[in-house]
Amino acid sequence: MGRLTEAAAAARSAGPPPTPLPISATSPGCAATMASSEEDGTNGGASEAGEEREATGKRRRLGWVATAWLTFYNIAMTAGWLVLAIAMARFYMEKGTHKGLYKSIQKTLKFFQTFAVLEIVHCLIGIVPTSVLVAGVQVSSRIFMVWLITHSIKPIQNEESVVLFLVAWTVTEITRYSFYTFSLLDHLPYFIKWARYNFFIILYPVGVAGELLTIYAALPYVKKTGMFSIRLPNKYNVSFDYYYFLLITMASYIPLFPQLYFHMLRQRRRVLHGEVIVEKDD
Repeated sequence: MGRLTEAAAAARSAGPPPTPLPISATSPGCAATMASSEEDGTNGGASEAGEEREATGKRRRLGWVATAWLTFYNIAMTAGWLVLAIAMARFYMEKGTHKGLYKSIQKTLKFFQTFAVLEIVHCLIGIVPTSVLVAGVQVSSRIFMVWLITHSIKPIQNEESVVLFLVAWTVTEITRYSFYTFSLLDHLPYFIKWARYNFFIILYPVGVAGELLTIYAALPYVKKTGMFSIRLPNKYNVSFDYYYFLLITMASYIPLFPQLYFHMLRQRRRVLHGEVIVEKDD
């Protein structure tokens, strides 16, 4: 249960870069990617290359301003997640416990995760090849986890599962944004490329597990308080039960996680080992 706006930069790494996968969404039916944002490639072959060429052309027409902005954005996001990683490590070394960790870093986390909304804007103005819908789903899934789960349900903030997804997100985002930064600068170290297409093997399952366990821990509180739920009767004659919404969200991981995880493994083989991967349309 997201991080994409700089996908266009990956074009300068070996081979045409994959467009980020729509693997993240905490709305029913789209939940499986909140965790990692290590998503790569929704399209293959000519379709992907065409999107990349179109985005590159648009970026050229916009001139150096677009490239400068994307470079600044990626540097800022890399720095932000690095600050978050240092703050987390420092807290644990000083306190020797994870309790209180979320509270100590929540402002930084909320700022940089919410700042990622700009990635949707990047898609809207056409300087990256990802669709607005895909970017919106990915970004909103992370924001959902930050604001509507962990921020809103304070009793779960000291759960160990929160640390799981925070660590997974942080390492993933440092790797991802630095990958885009170096690509935009035409100087991509192999280690960064290697890390981007290897770290997800562990980080994605860890992040997903952390998110699922955190939502599960929130269920009793949500059921008891009825938070974010709309009960009948009301003047609009509609109802919404946040408790059941979370159950549906958790269930959506079951079909989505294996499909998306193996898709990323195929992308890894394509980028790092040059294998030609032909994926059938659903």
